[in-house]
Amino acid sequence: MVPAETDLAGAEIELVNEARREFRLRDALRTGDATTRYDYVLIDCPPSLGLLTLNALVAADTVLVPLQCEFFALEGISQIIRTIELVRRGLNPTLRLQGIVLTMFDRRNNLSDLVAADARGFFGEQVYETMIPRNIRVSEAPSHGKPVTLYDVRSPGAQAYVQLAAELLRRDHRPVPPGLGRPA
Repeated sequence: MVPAETDLAGAEIELVNEARREFRLRDALRTGDATTRYDYVLIDCPPSLGLLTLNALVAADTVLVPLQCEFFALEGISQIIRTIELVRRGLNPTLRLQGIVLTMFDRRNNLSDLVAADARGFFGEQVYETMIPRNIRVSEAPSHGKPVTLYDVRSPGAQAYVQLAAELLRRDHRPVPPGLGRPA
């Protein structure tokens, strides 16, 4: 895991005038041993299409899209799909949609069920079965400088992320380590 740091905030401005600015991350990953040493390299991106996100899309093989179970998030998913297609056509022909993960799901809220049903109706099997629930422990974890799986592994949110990892491995036809994806 390589966390971001405050210096990254200026990277977007510095990249503007650079040659091959869209390929910097891909080139760095290929120059290092990341693509041969690791089965997966996960790149977390902000929900905006700046040069940093564009670099991530050019470096990636697949995109896993988190979809908040809220109305406006559902409207925005078509924009993300169009962006993936544009990057695929112009900069990264191997890029594809890995899937969609429903997040901030609240069973007490009818809107969550409607968004989940709409997403599954439109994207079908590309929507992961695992849903990340709205959970206070997930929200608290970053303020303690920890991922939720270290902050409170027994919380429903942490358990959902563990199940998501197992589902991702199964979908990718990889062996799932014993205990991964089962409640702690």
